[in-house]
Amino acid sequence: MKIVGGGVLFVVLVFLAAGPFSRVEAKRIKPVTRAPKRSQVGRVVGGGTAEEGLAPYQVSLQTEWGHFCGGAIIDKDWVLTAAHCVVNKYVEDIIVMTGSQNLVKPGPLYYADAKYVHCNHDKPSMHNDIALLHLNSSIVFNEKTQAVPLPTKPMEDGADVLLTGWGSEELWGDSPDLLKKVNLKYMEHSRCKEAMNDDPDVDFGHICTYTKVGEGSCHGDSGGPLVSGGYLVGVVNWGMPCAIGYPDMHASPLFYHDWIRSKMSGNRKC
Repeated sequence: MKIVGGGVLFVVLVFLAAGPFSRVEAKRIKPVTRAPKRSQVGRVVGGGTAEEGLAPYQVSLQTEWGHFCGGAIIDKDWVLTAAHCVVNKYVEDIIVMTGSQNLVKPGPLYYADAKYVHCNHDKPSMHNDIALLHLNSSIVFNEKTQAVPLPTKPMEDGADVLLTGWGSEELWGDSPDLLKKVNLKYMEHSRCKEAMNDDPDVDFGHICTYTKVGEGSCHGDSGGPLVSGGYLVGVVNWGMPCAIGYPDMHASPLFYHDWIRSKMSGNRKC
């Protein structure tokens, strides 16, 4: 989770390009168009280490170099993540770690044998950032490893949302070893668009979360789960660099429900 402090505002004009030896894949970062209120900058707030067993649906997507993105178990054979996490990766290189909140003490490992990236990913930019991974063997469920159900109805403005992940705790930082958590609030679409200066990339395929400066997602959280009321309501996509006073954008599994079910049922066409 992103925990920031100090009074310096970093304006990021490029996306993070994680090199082959980096442990952390980018949460997609957009340029800042206006600064948050001065009175908000500098507050050190945020989440903490997740309690054991808090998010049994959480997975770490890894290569031989380590963690690069998060994901969520939605079925014994399927993991949901962000398209930008896997679009440029060979499927045979993707490892899925389950059942552990500690990256240096991994749980069971599974291997992807197919990936399904939304055929309109980044058409236009930042849209349709969602993907499915199919595993070459079924996940064994237990008290530390469980699937999370997809949502069945829209959220209400201000609903509580739990975000978990191994994302960096500072801009451009490394991923922590222990899973982090932060409690956020769902922000209704029209309020989110206003807060984002009517950014056209805030489309109806996204849900927005926001509480205050210093809380939110950062790179390494990409693809990770947002859960509300026991349902998977979001997958980390993009935002301003990190937790500086803007909402974060997440792909909505409710919006993409038909696409998800279609791919899981064997339809390989766009």
